[in-house]
Amino acid sequence: MTENTENITKESPRTHSGRPHASGRRSSFSKRPFSRPPTPRMMKKTDDVIPAAGDAIRIIPLGGVEEIGKNMSIVEYKDDIIVIDMGFSFNDDDTPGVDYILPNTKYLEDRKDKIRGVFITHGHLDHIGGIPYIMDRIGNPPLYTRALTSVMIKKRQDEFPQLPALDIKNVEKEDTVTMGSMKVRFFNVTHTIPDSMGLIIDTPHGSIVTPGDIKLDHVDGVPTEAEDKEFSRFKNEKVLMLLMDSTNVDNPGFSTPERIVHESLDNIIKNTKSRLIIGTFASQLERIMKIIAIAEKYGKKVVVEGRSMKNNIEIVLNIGMLKVKKDTIITLTEMENYPPDKIIVLATGAQGDEFAALMRMSNKSHKYFRITPRDTVLLSSSIVPGNEKSVQKLKDNLARQGAKIIHYRTSDVYIHSTGHGNKGELEWIHKKVGAKYFVPIHGNHYMLRIHEDLAVSTLGMPKENVIVPDNGTIIEIQDGGTKLVRLKEQAPGSGMIVDGFSVGDIQEMVIRDRKMLAQDGIFLVVVSINTKTGKLKKSPDII
Repeated sequence: MTENTENITKESPRTHSGRPHASGRRSSFSKRPFSRPPTPRMMKKTDDVIPAAGDAIRIIPLGGVEEIGKNMSIVEYKDDIIVIDMGFSFNDDDTPGVDYILPNTKYLEDRKDKIRGVFITHGHLDHIGGIPYIMDRIGNPPLYTRALTSVMIKKRQDEFPQLPALDIKNVEKEDTVTMGSMKVRFFNVTHTIPDSMGLIIDTPHGSIVTPGDIKLDHVDGVPTEAEDKEFSRFKNEKVLMLLMDSTNVDNPGFSTPERIVHESLDNIIKNTKSRLIIGTFASQLERIMKIIAIAEKYGKKVVVEGRSMKNNIEIVLNIGMLKVKKDTIITLTEMENYPPDKIIVLATGAQGDEFAALMRMSNKSHKYFRITPRDTVLLSSSIVPGNEKSVQKLKDNLARQGAKIIHYRTSDVYIHSTGHGNKGELEWIHKKVGAKYFVPIHGNHYMLRIHEDLAVSTLGMPKENVIVPDNGTIIEIQDGGTKLVRLKEQAPGSGMIVDGFSVGDIQEMVIRDRKMLAQDGIFLVVVSINTKTGKLKKSPDII
């Protein structure tokens, strides 16, 4: 999920299918089919084009290596396939009218009888969002993850009652799961959401390691004893390949520990003598839980606004991960019973999302809440690239109503921290894992190249031992682990789209027409004609 997509929490009007649309309705253009007419090549089975893996260990990133989002990779050995993560991303300027963009699963659909299990590293939407749309297409295999993530998956799956039940199995780091000719073990990783985990996939020739989204807890650039102990497990491991997060590799040094942000939030909550409205990502669960605990510490009440925020808090309360007094979390209607300086409002929409709670508060469209000049608004998030204008609009709206605004660029203390490690943290992890081969994942191509340079120029890994992939690149470790190869063949890698009730390929013609409509609009002439004379009954209406 930078915070770009780990924190995808757009809120918008819901359809009865449980999926949001940019507007409350859908145009007739969106009903056009997205399936291209089959060409002779498309009609070939994937097996006719891509050779069998044989004795090679095959790794294919199906998503997440040409963008931030829709993370999904597979590891294949002999007759067994393991799927890692199953995310989505939201639409962008290149996909108008589309709800979500999914990894292309054609390779897996053609080999669904070989899929032994799906492993989810953590509960952010860019890692779990594709589950309702993909699992049934690949045979609904068993899904393995930790407790919090499993509850978040189940909660989202409730929006799709027509789908078969998921076979979810909870695992912890002491567990080992046998997947045919491979075994999977687990380790703890630090991220912005609890129960994040890394995977160690054991093969006869060595292990494949992926930590998922990761940063390090540290003190002044020195990883904590807990981090050192967790990664010491690799000292005696034969790690063939490391697949690792590249999101913040171009930031030098170490990122700010979440612990420092918590200390800053404690100070702000303690000393703010007005109503405090905190806007943050609903996916920043660790921070949200800490804010609630701090509020309780100082005898303040918490109002939660935003559907995704409410859902996530409900989940951690239900599983006992968050424990609060009965009257700590109150409703909007109860807020008037307390002095303003005893109120903290947790709201979604710090990215300026049009329909999110904070934006509705700022533009006076919220049904029950009004910003006043006595309010303090804390934006505990960085600006996701592409959201600059919407965040500026949010700040302008809040400023017009006289609110005091604190954000990460104006605060003299740390009020936000990324969930992804900077270059220094990634370098430390590389040294601890000691992998023979390396594939950078989770990032745009530029980020992957920077990560490649870190491995080769800084850490001394042979350049031929690193492959920078695209979505669908087929990578093989051959000859008993002694040879790394990029096949000339590719698995289908272009994204699939969710558009209303349909899931399918992106058809360029439809996207082109939508872009034209968005830019130029449409021109309609409404004419009433006398059918007997063929003459106009009245002047035409031009729309």
